[in-house]
Amino acid sequence: MPNDFLSFFLSWLSAPRRVGAIAPSGAALADLITREITASTGPILELGPGTGAFTYKLLKRGVRQQDLTLIEYGSDFMKLLQIRFPNARVLWMDAGRLTTERLYDGAPVGAVVSGLPLLNMSTRKVVSIIGGAFSYVRPGGAFYQFTYGMSCPVPRPVLDRLGLRATLVDRAILNVPPAAVYKLTRRPQMKLATRSPAPDASTPVEPEPTLSQA
Repeated sequence: MPNDFLSFFLSWLSAPRRVGAIAPSGAALADLITREITASTGPILELGPGTGAFTYKLLKRGVRQQDLTLIEYGSDFMKLLQIRFPNARVLWMDAGRLTTERLYDGAPVGAVVSGLPLLNMSTRKVVSIIGGAFSYVRPGGAFYQFTYGMSCPVPRPVLDRLGLRATLVDRAILNVPPAAVYKLTRRPQMKLATRSPAPDASTPVEPEPTLSQA
């Protein structure tokens, strides 16, 4: 939208650490971060949608507005999102409170799409946001996060603490500035091999059959 750049820039001027960018994400990044999402993905939780660049792309992927929950802390963006996506659930709240709020009955979410500037946040807040988001994510679901940095914006200790792994989806070189998208998923549960109990010394053990020689 023509006025989105001005809205984003003014919001960045008032709170640069919270907004994290001076302009909304471009089409290349929106295509990339939503690439693996379809209409069958189910309910989508979007964190920090801003002016809705990713949200529009989700709708083009076939996601229904009724399946979208948008978490936005910027009051200026809130009114815009409510007008643009009247059938979506738009909540004015800090994503760091996801651990204390109950947004869903159970864990039906198929994907989380995050436009939050995690690199500007404390480790404690990153844990609260990602841990809270995954409390709503069903088995097999994923958390998609973009970054302008050269590596995953979620530190390895945080991934280890939450039992997650991060994989690079791809890089949006044409985005201004260039960005990368990472996919966070739960690590598979390790299954320990169980040994048969040692035979009791008092229990006779039958000898194994031997093969006859030709």
